[in-house]
Amino acid sequence: MTTTPQLLPMAEPTAAACCAPLTREAIAPDQADLLARKLKALADPTRLRLVSIVAASDGEEACVCDLIEPVGLSQPTVSHHLKILMEAGFLTRSKRGTWAYYRLVPGALGELSQLLDVTASR
Repeated sequence: MTTTPQLLPMAEPTAAACCAPLTREAIAPDQADLLARKLKALADPTRLRLVSIVAASDGEEACVCDLIEPVGLSQPTVSHHLKILMEAGFLTRSKRGTWAYYRLVPGALGELSQLLDVTASR
């Protein structure tokens, strides 16, 4: 029997999800725009890797300096991807000296998984 490994730990869902699961009711145009932006942010292999690296790091936090080598891109390119993930609401940033540290937003991945979970609406 084969099992699919879970690549990204799912955060606990928060009470303020953007909308009901997609199979429960049709979503409003503004909610569809918000969801599409979130999905677009994750629809890039580098950004998916960055989220998973941050999630797997000690304290679910990583310095940008520790994210450059694993994805094999320059610091400005990694910072660009991280900015997109922050704007989509998946990561937060704190500055310490010259380096920026990124952390998962609690519940952000859980909200997204609940929206896409067909079984949650039945």
